[in-house]
Amino acid sequence: MPLMLIDHLNRQLLEREAQSLRRQRRTAVSPCAPRQRVSHNGGPERELLAFCSNDYLGLANHPALIAALAEGAQRYGAGSGASHLISGHSLAHAVLEAELATWLAPCIPNAQALYFCTGFMANLALLTALGDASATIFADKLNHASLVDGALLAKAPLQRYAHKNLAVLARQLAACTTPIKLIVTDAVFSMDGDLADLPALLALAERFDAWLIVDDAHGFGVLGAQGRGSLAHFGLTSERLIYMGTLGKAAGVGGAFVAAHPAVIDWLVQTARPYIYTTAAPPAVAHALSASLRLIAGPEGDERRARLEKLIELLRARLAEVIAEQPALGWRLTDSATAIQPLIVGDNAAALALAAALDAQGLWVPAIRPPTVPVGTARLRITLSAAHSEAEVLELVETLVQAGRALAGAGEALAAAQVTACRSQE
Repeated sequence: MPLMLIDHLNRQLLEREAQSLRRQRRTAVSPCAPRQRVSHNGGPERELLAFCSNDYLGLANHPALIAALAEGAQRYGAGSGASHLISGHSLAHAVLEAELATWLAPCIPNAQALYFCTGFMANLALLTALGDASATIFADKLNHASLVDGALLAKAPLQRYAHKNLAVLARQLAACTTPIKLIVTDAVFSMDGDLADLPALLALAERFDAWLIVDDAHGFGVLGAQGRGSLAHFGLTSERLIYMGTLGKAAGVGGAFVAAHPAVIDWLVQTARPYIYTTAAPPAVAHALSASLRLIAGPEGDERRARLEKLIELLRARLAEVIAEQPALGWRLTDSATAIQPLIVGDNAAALALAAALDAQGLWVPAIRPPTVPVGTARLRITLSAAHSEAEVLELVETLVQAGRALAGAGEALAAAQVTACRSQE
């Protein structure tokens, strides 16, 4: 049996290991929550204080959603049985899509909505279905991988602009000769936590007769009045907007949706391969999401968003103090006022070492490295949830400080030892 492929893959895996780029999985054995029991590589279970989920409102283990999911399973069964265009489109899906369309109507007049199994599928569907030979796609260079892949798979030519550089984008749009122009951006950028300038992007879309496609994976449920998302946060209203929101983050369940002009939604139903050729998500999931929307829009949703905002302010204030007092650590924060709070470390190995030091103290904060982020900007991606307490946030900061000092001291000791060794050989 030829083993060339296996040898080839093993060599590449070893190269990733040497560059501190090899990824590993952990297995969660308890529900998503700030304190979660996990195992690693088949090892014993441990309880960790997690700052890594996208469960921004703390709804993933909410009793009302658990009950709604169970009720949905009792009513509709465990699975859908087919794709949406065969027999898998249930009443639960239809009700959820109508509710989502109503939810986005203040931002996208006459909007209709289409539910997808995942956000990745939704973005692939959008860009491949709309990005034909009559179009040009204009994309921020820090867009999520799903938008990047969708643009690369589309038949439309792709032009990328430096992160939030709207002057370059304006020049690209002015020079474009295709009849259809698609501006594509994250609303909240997933690795930096910063917001796109959606008002300015929409103004460019109007100026150059373009469409603005917004991936609001990390804004839906969190930003804007009643958690209506980034469009509401900026007070935007336009039929030029095409909106993708995910439902497995702040909404606490799973899936995603696109909201847009009815003609856009109908075109996706007719042509979007990730929608047409996949089995519909279980109706029980859609049923639970309807319950989630009610929570997000109600008083409890307002309370959770207010709590999350206070935790963000607390974390940023304390980390800013640490960075100012200990510049030798070389840490920096990004310009983020969202639940995504990256701590830039720089070096891959240093980021891994810091994450490992936190892990040893019972804290779960992932190290993010290239190619997910640019070379030299390896980081800890801290994400906050309304389910965290102030005490837990302060515990994170204190543990970070202790770990940073210890690692810095170890690095200085190693450097001194190397100097001594070199001198002894002279």
